[in-house]
Amino acid sequence: MAKEFSRVDRLSQQMQQEMAVILQREIKDPRLHSMITVSAVDVSKDLSHAKIFVTFLGLDQDKVKLNLDILNDASGFIRSLIAKRIQSRIVPTIRFYFDESLDRGINMANLVEQVRKEDERKRVASGQEPEKKAKHDEEE
Repeated sequence: MAKEFSRVDRLSQQMQQEMAVILQREIKDPRLHSMITVSAVDVSKDLSHAKIFVTFLGLDQDKVKLNLDILNDASGFIRSLIAKRIQSRIVPTIRFYFDESLDRGINMANLVEQVRKEDERKRVASGQEPEKKAKHDEEE
């Protein structure tokens, strides 16, 4: 039996898809970073508000705030574009937020790699044999 999704989930998913297209093709602000990814949309249960979580590929932290301000200033226009694209009586008011999970994941992966290299260096310095690489490491 197929899993049933709530109206909130369906609207969130549809808004995420439409938002990605709108940010790539419709918004023409030259101040806005060109590589914007919509990572999640969180719609309230009463469908009145939506939190749009975005990431900016390769952008400094100070410019992230500027880009969020630009997006939030254009939120009324973006909401009107969404209203034209989705079949819903209620279109939530939208607010943009920076999704830090991608940056945290990259930092965590870098830390793990740094610790792994340090461990390998200590192993060699102590006279032990270097650890053999796993099969999936050799393919990279």
